[in-house]
Amino acid sequence: MRDRGRKQANAVQRRRDQMNEPSAFEIFRQMAPVDPGELVGLWKGRGVPTGHPLDGVLENLGWFGKRFTQDLRADALLFQSGERRLTAIDPAPIPVNLALRFHHLGRTRAARNLFSYLQRGLRAHGPTARLKVLSYDGVQSAAMVYDRMPITDHFRQKDKDTLMGLMVIEKDARRYLFELERVKDAAEAERCQDLKR
Repeated sequence: MRDRGRKQANAVQRRRDQMNEPSAFEIFRQMAPVDPGELVGLWKGRGVPTGHPLDGVLENLGWFGKRFTQDLRADALLFQSGERRLTAIDPAPIPVNLALRFHHLGRTRAARNLFSYLQRGLRAHGPTARLKVLSYDGVQSAAMVYDRMPITDHFRQKDKDTLMGLMVIEKDARRYLFELERVKDAAEAERCQDLKR
């Protein structure tokens, strides 16, 4: 009985602590804006769990991150392709609404295996997005606008080598949060020279 009461008290305290901590979205809003030119380079990504349907899906499918070029174009979705290669994917053929609806399947081993098989057909033939300055929550900052998808990623700067991104899908109120860390390791950056298109 005593243990049960202690567990309940601990659970209540944890909920209070979580309520007092700023949410990941509040942290994003407080971060500094970033200029598109500062994003040029290769970035490794990871999702920030917030309860969004896509939490864990991209990682399960082998998502590596993003690459931004000098002309402010972007390989919006880079995936691991074997040990030493990255593949730039064109997300346009992927129906976003279906991906959101069946998100639980995206975290399965079967989805990972199927996606590795489908990568060849989804390979991008060039950059699939562009960088520009856009306003989000009244703050002007770098954003990545997909060429053929109703999706915009808004960026804020955590520090000079770390960004937080907030993905907005048109007509969907939910927001997906992720972090990007600049790849400074020369060997890691070289993998991008083997980028499959």
